[in-house]
Amino acid sequence: MSRTMSRTMSRTRTTGTTAPGPVRLSPGDVLLLGLVGLRVRRLRAALSALGISIGIATMIVVTGIPASSQKGLLEQLTALGTNLLQAQPQPNQTPPVLLPPDADAMARRIGPVTEVSAVANTHRDVRRSDRSDPSDSVGISVLAAREDLLPAVGGRVHTGRFLSPATDGFPTVVLGYQAASWLGFRQLPANGPLPQVIIDKRLFTVIGILDPMPLTPQLEQSVMVGWSAAAHYLAFDGHPTVVYVKAREDALEDVRAVLPATLYPQLPGLVEVSRPSDALAAKRATQHTFSSLFLGLAGVALLVGGIGVANTMIISVLERRREIGLRRALGANRGQIRGQFLTEAVILSAAGGAVGATAGALAVLGYATFQGWPPVVPLPSVAGGLGAALLIGMAAGVYPSVRAARLPPTEALAAA
Repeated sequence: MSRTMSRTMSRTRTTGTTAPGPVRLSPGDVLLLGLVGLRVRRLRAALSALGISIGIATMIVVTGIPASSQKGLLEQLTALGTNLLQAQPQPNQTPPVLLPPDADAMARRIGPVTEVSAVANTHRDVRRSDRSDPSDSVGISVLAAREDLLPAVGGRVHTGRFLSPATDGFPTVVLGYQAASWLGFRQLPANGPLPQVIIDKRLFTVIGILDPMPLTPQLEQSVMVGWSAAAHYLAFDGHPTVVYVKAREDALEDVRAVLPATLYPQLPGLVEVSRPSDALAAKRATQHTFSSLFLGLAGVALLVGGIGVANTMIISVLERRREIGLRRALGANRGQIRGQFLTEAVILSAAGGAVGATAGALAVLGYATFQGWPPVVPLPSVAGGLGAALLIGMAAGVYPSVRAARLPPTEALAAA
């Protein structure tokens, strides 16, 4: 027998063969092992995933619903003119202060400015007809208006159309809502000739009526003529009397500070600029309040879900000691045992996170639509929820996986 063993050892040295090493598991094998426990204990896995799902869904709901409500509120506050400034010369000056004809173009060069337009008082009277009582038009101003006025002041056309390059040089007018009511116009005919008004003994065709504009009541009470038409027919001198400026809200105070020197550099103190609306301060306070409040609620929801996953994995290790001992006895090393249980925890959390993110997004969309708010599903919250689910699964599976890997095979096989 000794000669046989010697020949065997000699043959091994000659051929260079070695004993087989430890089995290596591919990522796919580790994933399949992680799914074993979930498939065998489906009800417990479902309940554990439900815990993390509720946590992620809660995070999305408590951020998405307030974000939808916040967006609706901010839209209402923005409609109050939070980013609108009005610049005009100081009245009762001798000689009168005249802004440059290109004052609106000068204001447009300010970096944070987004919209600019201008109007000018032509100091003319308007009448419904040559037989109308002149007192019927008291309080109505005849303004030369730029074609881009409506975007700058947030106005809309009620009926007809606004001034455009095609009408700028012709005797056409657009009526403010209140001015139209005083002149006896409510709607423009869909077919047939358009009505006319008399300005400075000349007929002007009414091509549009505006919606109410409570932010700019002076425009509601005005008759607006094209800039070129005012110069040609009404002897307008080209100097604007009011410049409307919209700017980014975060830079509104800075724009207000430099606007007088931009419009009238020789004497900036003779230009008045309206102060930002009080609604802007309310809007900023609202944004800060929502952000700080619901961030804490989301963190609590995630913590509850993580504790549920960790508890499930610890119980799973205690119940599966025989399985762990058998795998160790068959050659599985500690790293493979750790990988199995850690993968199981991550899969459990990821599945729960995906279900929770979907449920939370649908809940936000449904509730916001029901309330009439613009639905907002914060993508950072969805991505953060899925990422948090993976991190929670890893954190919750570390201790159970390490504990499972440290079980001696003999002790694990002897466990009841």
